[in-house]
Amino acid sequence: MLTQPVVHITGGTVRGLVDRGLAVFRGIPYAQPPVGRLRFAAPLQPEAWDGVRDAFEFGPVVPQSGPLPAEPTRGTDWLTLNVCTPDPGAAGLPVLVWIHGGGFISGTSGDPLYDPVALARAGLVVVSVNYRVGAEGFALLEGAPANRAFLDQVAALEWVQRNIAGFGGDPGRVTIAGQSAGAASVAALLTMRRARGLFRRAVAHSVGGNLSTAALAAEVTAALAKRFGMASTAGALAEVDPWRLAAAVTDLGTALPEHLGRWGRLAQTGVATVPVVDGEVLSEEPWAALAAGRAPGTDLLVGHTRDEFRLFSVLAGRHGTFTDDEARTALELLAPHPDGPDAYRAAHPGATAEDLLEAVTSDALFRMPSLHLAEGNAAAGGTSYVFELTYPAPAMGGVLGACHGLDIPLAFGTLDTPMGRHFFGDPPAPEAVEVSCELQQAWIRFVSTGDPGWPAYEPTRQLTRMFDTRSETVRYPEQSSRDIWAGHTPTAYDLG
Repeated sequence: MLTQPVVHITGGTVRGLVDRGLAVFRGIPYAQPPVGRLRFAAPLQPEAWDGVRDAFEFGPVVPQSGPLPAEPTRGTDWLTLNVCTPDPGAAGLPVLVWIHGGGFISGTSGDPLYDPVALARAGLVVVSVNYRVGAEGFALLEGAPANRAFLDQVAALEWVQRNIAGFGGDPGRVTIAGQSAGAASVAALLTMRRARGLFRRAVAHSVGGNLSTAALAAEVTAALAKRFGMASTAGALAEVDPWRLAAAVTDLGTALPEHLGRWGRLAQTGVATVPVVDGEVLSEEPWAALAAGRAPGTDLLVGHTRDEFRLFSVLAGRHGTFTDDEARTALELLAPHPDGPDAYRAAHPGATAEDLLEAVTSDALFRMPSLHLAEGNAAAGGTSYVFELTYPAPAMGGVLGACHGLDIPLAFGTLDTPMGRHFFGDPPAPEAVEVSCELQQAWIRFVSTGDPGWPAYEPTRQLTRMFDTRSETVRYPEQSSRDIWAGHTPTAYDLG
């Protein structure tokens, strides 16, 4: 029986705890707190400590923005990670590094939704990472590196390479994984030079397609700084309390409709601080880099849900209320030009305004970025496995459908968490448990062997696993969307 396991890592020694028969270490710093002179700086390795450091509690929540931020916690040691291992004395176990989502403005690795116990019991060493979000991680600031959140993730992966063997993991068998903004992070890491050699495989659920040009990002930061009467420089904004700055990001997000004419797609999608194609940290859109062979392919498990946008329309209280004008605006801003808006109307005869808006928004934000990542990875010499979740959330009378985020409690086996119960009810139906087991096994197989259990995707057959009460492998189901977006890989948002 394990009793407070102890592991020696670079910089010191950590003491974990035993949770449901597994060794768990929480709140381990992988970089110094990004405050004071390190505010808006690239992450630096943590300072060493003497003695044994208790790793019992999750690290402090990073400053959060948006309608659903995690609750603030005390402390500024924001750049921490957690490790859950079935056996710290083992050797060569496969490793899963989880990068949480949250629209690039919120989220935390300690969310119960990401409880690693089921995956660790299956033999994986599971690492989950906190990284800077919102303005701290993504605002384009004069005097600071761009995409600091991605640099945080690279620093965490470097920590894994140095230390994971001490937890029973194999640094040569690391899989990075994420959903939504986390999946967009995975896509970026696939093509970032400084991330090469830090992982072997990748899992990406509902890849977020919202990136920004440097020109647009500079205007967003200027608008943010204007709220404080300051210049949009790292030195100036470093004087603003991080949580106060995060609140300003929330306010700017609420005001985005006022900027629709100038900021276009960014304003339509509702999140102001997103990753920047800056030419250095992120040299270009990941889809373009892979498709052109400027980044190497890898083993990739990637997919999306069928009804991605439904979650947001329901949470906003807008489901069933969208107008023809709103659908027209969404089509003009989000569909590929010049023929995309008419192509959507032709592909969905008799569709309501809501149907059209939901289709183009789901495609532009998640479905097509996921598909193009799969196809780009295959073109770059990698092996892509594609899925779509079609099992609908049974809660709330089924209104959510197979919505954004539904796949995460299924994959982690966390149907009994607050969010899991929100989706699946309490207790969950037996078929929900079956879908969860199947998706979870696909993850475990892929992380362990590189094969999730169905044939790889290639452009002619387009084989795709459909997860439902009766799962099957079929031709990619969203053919009309694939046709509309053929030759139109997602591009960074720019000034209108």
